[in-house]
Amino acid sequence: MARFTGLRPAVPALCIALLLAACTTPGPVTETPPTPLPQQPVEPPARTITPRLAAAAEALTKMAAMQERLYRIAAPLLINNADLCKASTRNLLGFTARNRYWYPGEYNEAAGIAFDMGERLQVTGVLAGSGAARAGLRRGDNLISASGKALPVGPNASSTVGSVFGPLVASQASLALQIERDDKTRELTVPVTRACGFAIELGNADNVNSYADGSRVLVTRGMLQFAKSDEEIAYLLAKGMAHNILGHATSQRSVSTIGSIIDNLTNVRPDTSMLIGSGGIKAMPPELDAAADQLSMYLLVRAGVGIDGAPAFWKRLAATYPATVLNGYVANHPGTAARLAAIDKATADIRAKQAAKKPVAP
Repeated sequence: MARFTGLRPAVPALCIALLLAACTTPGPVTETPPTPLPQQPVEPPARTITPRLAAAAEALTKMAAMQERLYRIAAPLLINNADLCKASTRNLLGFTARNRYWYPGEYNEAAGIAFDMGERLQVTGVLAGSGAARAGLRRGDNLISASGKALPVGPNASSTVGSVFGPLVASQASLALQIERDDKTRELTVPVTRACGFAIELGNADNVNSYADGSRVLVTRGMLQFAKSDEEIAYLLAKGMAHNILGHATSQRSVSTIGSIIDNLTNVRPDTSMLIGSGGIKAMPPELDAAADQLSMYLLVRAGVGIDGAPAFWKRLAATYPATVLNGYVANHPGTAARLAAIDKATADIRAKQAAKKPVAP
């Protein structure tokens, strides 16, 4: 897959061959028509990459790297906890895709520079351990068809492709996926994956927060920078998943409010005025927060994530960005003491079950 590495050199000018006629001795002059040269394909003019366009391409490249990191960390949490996600468990293909029209304005053209993205849907992320990963699907593959059905292209492809994939995933154990890679068509058989059906999103803002609206978990760029390790990011993802599993956004009547914030933050250029103050989000009651923290410990252990560092992470977050930082995580989840007690209780139960070689489940 082409990657943005800077400005491209200009296309070399085409050389024109000149045919010269020689003189003969006096007499009739016969003109010999020149032998036509075989036509060479004319290369398209080089794309003009302005500094502004180059900056946009670089921004997209950085966003893609952060989103890929989130997918990688989330993969075992989603796949290994399918039986704990209950009503949120789904058959998934295990990849995401979009085309250049998903990006607004100048980022539309920048997507072509950064990812060689065009009219077709292109794979932007593959969930590790999923059927797509096992089948060999890669980031950068272009999607052509699924089980013989042509996949949409053009401006509405990202919003309409679900109508093709949805019925297929619901009714088939695997899909015959036709892709384009390195200008060659390939056929892959992609098994569906039973997993927690939560979308994992990157928030393009610097406030230190994470949001869960019942179907999605979003981690902001600022929170990714605050977290010192993949393990700490896993704590955030598991906590958001636990809130979704327990239906807390619904019980708090905040699905619409949190959902609008997630919608905004997934934009390349979000409206940061929505992050002034609390953004209309009500603080989570301590008992609900504690329940989510307790469940999150089981999700983490089942995904192979160490949990010993969880209390220290949450304490550091509360000390660095306390509840007085209104657009921060602790302002939305202020019951730190109750949360830490729930984590300790869950950890003790998990250790006892592990020692007794019992299944790790709440």
